[in-house]
Amino acid sequence: MAVTSMVSTVFLLFFFFTLLLISANSSSLSPYIKIQEQDKDPFVGFNIGTDVTNLLSPTELVKFLQTQKVNHVRLYDADPDLLKALAKTKIRVIISVPNNQLLAIGSSNSTAASWIGRNVVAYYPETLITSISVGDEVLTTVPSSAPLLLPAIESLYNALVASNLHTQIKVSTPHAASIMLDTFPPSQAYFNQTWHSLMVPLLQFLSKTSSPLMMNLYPYYVYMQNKGVVPLDNCLFKPLTPSKEMVDPNTLLHYTNVLDAMVDAAYVSMKNLNVTDVVVLVTESGWPSKGDTKEPYATIDNADTYNSNLIKHIFDRTGTPLHPEMTPSVYIYELFNEDLRAPPVSEASWGLFHGNATPVYLLHVSGSGTFLANDTTNQTYCIVMDGVDSKTLQAALDWACGPGRANCSEIQPGESCYQPNNVKGHASFAFNSYYQKEGRASGSCDFKGVAMITTTDPSHGSCIFPGSNKVGNKTQTVVNSTQVAAGEASSRSLSRVFCVSIMILVTSSILLPFW
Repeated sequence: MAVTSMVSTVFLLFFFFTLLLISANSSSLSPYIKIQEQDKDPFVGFNIGTDVTNLLSPTELVKFLQTQKVNHVRLYDADPDLLKALAKTKIRVIISVPNNQLLAIGSSNSTAASWIGRNVVAYYPETLITSISVGDEVLTTVPSSAPLLLPAIESLYNALVASNLHTQIKVSTPHAASIMLDTFPPSQAYFNQTWHSLMVPLLQFLSKTSSPLMMNLYPYYVYMQNKGVVPLDNCLFKPLTPSKEMVDPNTLLHYTNVLDAMVDAAYVSMKNLNVTDVVVLVTESGWPSKGDTKEPYATIDNADTYNSNLIKHIFDRTGTPLHPEMTPSVYIYELFNEDLRAPPVSEASWGLFHGNATPVYLLHVSGSGTFLANDTTNQTYCIVMDGVDSKTLQAALDWACGPGRANCSEIQPGESCYQPNNVKGHASFAFNSYYQKEGRASGSCDFKGVAMITTTDPSHGSCIFPGSNKVGNKTQTVVNSTQVAAGEASSRSLSRVFCVSIMILVTSSILLPFW
């Protein structure tokens, strides 16, 4: 009897101990399970390039991401300092294997295992690494490395399996849009047959591992290479009349924007290779805010329009015409202007922010929750950029106070904003006065490239800048602009050559070449 009682006690203790372990494990894993479930919904993330003068430190960068409510980022490497800084933030990260590392990883399983240990196992799950992008546009930019691409992907995946991380972290490779041909109508699209020997086993791998097909898709380049054929409004997600919508004559599906057509072209291209269960992840898309004389459509207005409307489009979760049930997630190219990149000018002008975290322009994404705090149209100001020569600045100041009709009375001698008595201080006040007068509209804070938008109130002492909520000593009244910023908004780089043919049905009976 005593033995029976003792056995029962041991059994009960074992039972409760087991329950305790299960509870503890599920408790520790639950935040990550919830995070993975959140990724099932479409999201907008950002690419972070580092060719930036005075880039924020990793700690400052992570704080900036949190302030902006950015929860998904893609890195072009696996920077250890940044991965450490991202720990316990719940920001999801795609890390990358640069093209110049493909040879080593694709040739050696041990090198791949070492890479996973050093760049993944060392940080996960505290740092939420969701995917590994292996190379970047390898087939079109470094085709000599193409034979190593799939071996590298498989070696990295096997290393994840060995670490029991293969279900949490996906492995894929980003492609340029030019691997597809005849992309409009989308129903006729197919992958360039030159790459079939690689694409077939790659797609089979993606299907087997539930990994996405990563695509870099740029309506900007579609427009630049087909001006006069592709309407700008179609590229910028602007509302269209039915007569301007793109129509696929084979499916009769209507396309209101170029990006949806490109995504559906990717789905059709996969279907032509008998793959129908792989989702498209847009790893790059954007619009440059500045270009040289050969890129007149790289403007702040167009960049603002494209990116703002892209964000709204994804968060509306309307899918694509071919797959209305599936809205692709998109990583915007890019978070910061990479001012150290080589010409053309547009290469350095894809970012939403300057390297010091001041906005290049303000996206207008109201209605998209708390995402991107830079949509603070009631708390933004226009000031002088650093490093501008006084002669250029004086000319801009003269225009603002003259033809621009900015209120410059407060920078006159004896008035509250006369000090500091220099052209930079006076120009900042005048620029901001004009910016607020124009309702903080897109393009109203440029002044031929010498001004920038900031969320930091430039008021000082008794000098209260228009738009500020501060109270001036002189008048004891609140100076605040109540106008709402007008305009709608959109950003990336000319290494993307997209030469395809597309057709658009602009009336019920006329079929024209589109791109």
